[in-house]
Amino acid sequence: MAKIEIKNVSKDFENNNGTILHAVKNVSLTVNDGEVVVIIGPSGSGKSTLLKLLLRFWERSGGQIRYNGTEIDEINTESLYRNVTMVSQSTYLFDATIAENLRIAKPDATDDELMAALRMASAEELVQALPQGLNTPAGLLGGRLSMGERQRIGLARAFLSGCPLILLDEPTSNVDSINEGVILRALLKHRQGRTIILVSHRASTMAVADRVYKMENGQMEEQAI
Repeated sequence: MAKIEIKNVSKDFENNNGTILHAVKNVSLTVNDGEVVVIIGPSGSGKSTLLKLLLRFWERSGGQIRYNGTEIDEINTESLYRNVTMVSQSTYLFDATIAENLRIAKPDATDDELMAALRMASAEELVQALPQGLNTPAGLLGGRLSMGERQRIGLARAFLSGCPLILLDEPTSNVDSINEGVILRALLKHRQGRTIILVSHRASTMAVADRVYKMENGQMEEQAI
């Protein structure tokens, strides 16, 4: 179960000149268990900042965040990361095999579990076509794979984690329309039992949403779909 309640959340930064910048301003949002919520908006509008607040990467300047009714500050870090995972726009892969990169999410996962996660992310055939399959080195920073392939490996890692809440930060921003379609179809097909928050500057991602919000200048409002 993953229900998130965000109430009047703000995040301020101070620049080198001492000016206060309001990255997120009094944002309120409830995401119910099993929903897919898409937040669209231009770069710099506060979307990624909001996701970082949901993972407690940064301390918020004001407001409340609750998971299943519990204040985020009352949840220990291990428990938070056991229930929430994020796929960023630049999926980071270590200079290790595909299998080792996937097992970051679940160290004791079997090969069958790895392939099942890859299948869910529409990446099974991709890995099977590699010279050594799961044992193929990804290269430094995943350099042996294309951006779209890295994104799909990152999505497979999120599915493998089993986290009930998946945060997606611009998951299709660096891929072409074909790979975007693959990623979005994978999300739609395997959303059951998961709550998903997807932020993007691409309006095409609205196709997978139950609800859509637009963020601009740190503020957010619901959009018709």
